Amino acid sequence: MQHIIDRFISYVIIDTESDPNSETTPSTQKQWVLANKLVEELKTIGMQDVTIDDKSYIMATLPSNVDYEVPTIGFISHFDTSPDFCGANVKPQIITDYDGKDIVLNVAKNIILSPNYFKDLLQYKGQTLITTDGTTLLGADDKAGITEIVTAMELLINTPEIKHGKIRVGFTPDEEIGRGAHHFDVEKFGADYAYTMDGSQVGELEYENFNAAGAKITFKGKSVHPGYAKGKMINSMLIANDFINELPSGETPEETKGYEGFFHVHHLTGSIEETVLELIIRDHNKKKFEKRKELIEKIARKINKKFAKQFGEDIVVTEIKDQYYNMKEKVLPVKHIVDIAEKAMKELDIKPLIKPIRGGTDGSQLSYKGLPCPNIFAGGHNFHGKYEYVPAESMEKAVKVIVKIAELTALQESAKK
Repeated sequence: MQHIIDRFISYVIIDTESDPNSETTPSTQKQWVLANKLVEELKTIGMQDVTIDDKSYIMATLPSNVDYEVPTIGFISHFDTSPDFCGANVKPQIITDYDGKDIVLNVAKNIILSPNYFKDLLQYKGQTLITTDGTTLLGADDKAGITEIVTAMELLINTPEIKHGKIRVGFTPDEEIGRGAHHFDVEKFGADYAYTMDGSQVGELEYENFNAAGAKITFKGKSVHPGYAKGKMINSMLIANDFINELPSGETPEETKGYEGFFHVHHLTGSIEETVLELIIRDHNKKKFEKRKELIEKIARKINKKFAKQFGEDIVVTEIKDQYYNMKEKVLPVKHIVDIAEKAMKELDIKPLIKPIRGGTDGSQLSYKGLPCPNIFAGGHNFHGKYEYVPAESMEKAVKVIVKIAELTALQESAKK
């Protein structure tokens, strides 16, 4: 297990934060540091056909060690970290034999990781936890996934008695800003199907995710001296507030769960003359997803109609862009790939937790590009913040799941002979 811990820490101390405002791929130059390290590491452990393209997409091959045809499977993770919280100068802390009590992440700032608030911690009593120092995120999303894939490939290379077909691995930039699959060459990857190692707690197995869109809504106003403003001033910030109040109550991330969709207002900047509101729209059901987008337009039309005479043009301008769709539509026709992963977990005495993703992964976009791609746990918790942690034992279990999936895939084809 120490080998897994050392490998993981060697990844997380490298800053790979992505940037949604950049137009390059990768969105930040610093992602190249880990990307190049991974290329050399894949070569060192004995992977073949190791490539990295001009946008930092990494692919490599573990050749089949059986003399019959087996579907080519893939394992995919991303090496960028979220721009929502600081990913630089990560100083991971190792808590051995966790006692189930509060973990002081940072004495000076009094930052505490407590099971009273994060109850999942109690599942890992007696295990080895890797945490932050309370000032950055950790990067288990998704450097834990990369750790597990590299370690599993190394194990298969060093244990030739475990039979498997051809395996492809892929590491991508910019997943955290929704672009991880944009330049992924599915044809070059050449897998029949793949798995992203990008879930959370042990046992997670997901093949459904949100349909997703982002909306940017601009509100226009007119600035007039407040002493003479009656009937003349239009305060765009107040119009934006009216818009938000028109959204359905109770349909926010903090008030929904499971298959329930939501509207999430995440940025609001403004002045009297212009306010910009950014929100995301999520729903598992495609019809409900479309209705949510229609509601945004309907509210905008209502406000525009109200101010038509006074302002003389549309006071609200909406831009809505789809981001990704529910992978379920593409995975169901090949549902056996989910069944194999479920069987792998059960054979390892891991209870499968099959549930919808309240978000998206590279796998959702890749599924629509022709590569069906369910999502498997990577082991981390509390992603994108200072309370992020990952049990080393969970990463170890994920390694075993990858190996078992490869083994079962080969065994199933052998049984057909």
